[in-house]
Amino acid sequence: MTDTPWENLRHGGVIPAHPLALDANRQLSERHQRALSRYYLDAGAIGVAVGVHTTQFEIRDHGLLRPVLELAAEEASTHPSDPFMVAGAIGPTAQAVAEAELARDLGYHAVLLGLAALKDQSEDALIAHCDAVAQVMPVIGFYLQPAVGGQTLPYSFWRRFAQIENVVAIKIAPFNRYKTLDVVRAVVDARAEERITLYTGNDDHIVADLLTAFSFPRDGQSVTVRIKGGLLGHWAVWTKRAVEMLNDIHTNQAGRSASEWLSLDARVTDANGVLFDVRNDFAGCIAAIHEVLRRQGLLPGIWCLNPKETLGPGQMDELERIYRDCPELRDDAFVAKNLERWLAA
Repeated sequence: MTDTPWENLRHGGVIPAHPLALDANRQLSERHQRALSRYYLDAGAIGVAVGVHTTQFEIRDHGLLRPVLELAAEEASTHPSDPFMVAGAIGPTAQAVAEAELARDLGYHAVLLGLAALKDQSEDALIAHCDAVAQVMPVIGFYLQPAVGGQTLPYSFWRRFAQIENVVAIKIAPFNRYKTLDVVRAVVDARAEERITLYTGNDDHIVADLLTAFSFPRDGQSVTVRIKGGLLGHWAVWTKRAVEMLNDIHTNQAGRSASEWLSLDARVTDANGVLFDVRNDFAGCIAAIHEVLRRQGLLPGIWCLNPKETLGPGQMDELERIYRDCPELRDDAFVAKNLERWLAA
């Protein structure tokens, strides 16, 4: 790991989307919330993303946005790795700007800017919105898949977005190869590849995204860029293994062949399909993450703020299958070794 949070971001790393720890009364469990942050940072994540979908957008309606951001910031401030801290910012422009200001005041480095609330806006309006937030603090763009509330954002949007000077990264998560290429090509055509670091959010294609060298012609020469890391809800579980995998990809220390890497990609995608409850249109994606963390002792239960948000039909059986078939993806021993310390005051 390099010397500063910004160098770590540019080098590429694991950034888990931080869950929300609730007790049986659906109240914030500060002890478990801190334990999660400690787990991610000790596992080697270069930072965490807080106030995002995995944290549950409803925290804003329950007065929990500031407390949850504060808890993660406090843990990061004492961790020797000097983490890169990302806060989610959503809603109309006034709300997104206010959330960016809060994140800035709490010491976060950048905001992951969600655009789902502006689905009906023109491209000009979207760019103006992004620019307004970028005036407050550095922005990480977010291409969210339509199946969970995102919208199709064309190449023209991403090229203009990449030209905003305070954009530092893009999380590419349309779950679509064509749309992923739109973003990468737009960054190259905007001559922003040195300033903007690409991160995958394509949970259906994590390993292959990280392995691929993307090349596009520009000025008569080929420009090659890579997706350097991931900002993922999937990496909120089994984080130590994700860090080891990404380090292997960066250095090829594992010595895997191309076919072996692609085989791993398929296994990770299979596991993700279970965690994200693809068979039930992603209904149980947060609850399944909670279930894995509950089994490890990092959460007291799988409760969400919305009582209706729980595991989907058949999802528990599928989790048992993944536990049986993919033991190499789990980091249970690492968690067990450190759990008591993470849960300490």
